[in-house]
Amino acid sequence: MKIPAQIRAGDTVRWRDDIATDNLGNAIDSGSYTLTYFLRTNAANEGATVVGVPFGQGWEFTLSAATSADFDAGDWFWQAIATSDSEKVTLGAGQLTVLAALSYTGTPGAIDGRTQSQKDLEAVQAAIRTLIAGGAVQQYSIGNRQLSRYGLADLLALEGKLKSDVKREQMAELMANGLGNPHNLFVRF
Repeated sequence: MKIPAQIRAGDTVRWRDDIATDNLGNAIDSGSYTLTYFLRTNAANEGATVVGVPFGQGWEFTLSAATSADFDAGDWFWQAIATSDSEKVTLGAGQLTVLAALSYTGTPGAIDGRTQSQKDLEAVQAAIRTLIAGGAVQQYSIGNRQLSRYGLADLLALEGKLKSDVKREQMAELMANGLGNPHNLFVRF
């Protein structure tokens, strides 16, 4: 299945799928089957259906800009089902990421384009600064209730993990944008 792994809300998205086979090796093609993608997210009442049109022996799909404009940013799930009369065959299922649209009319609102790892890293670094400045108590009790917070060693370990996660995301973004792996070193003689 060739549905993109990442789309932006408000964009027209097109892709093509080739002829497929079922679990017995029988051909599933656009001459005999209709292929439909069902897209859903965790939000209530949010989803879309995209029906393929024949393209050679496979199908071509178009998700309109008007349909994707209503998509909430985040993780979406898809299932591709081929149907022929009363027969239904799932050809694939997976997940895609919907990115928020950056276009606007009128006055633009704020948008936080950071990844979750970047947000978590900033929160951990703020907690470390607070702990070092003496503004946080590691553990306290009130009556029969007790609250414990992360210690400095735990926060530093978490910060290191999050830094590596953020670096890995940045490298993946560079490679996805065609800028190559920043760790490659080329030598010329």
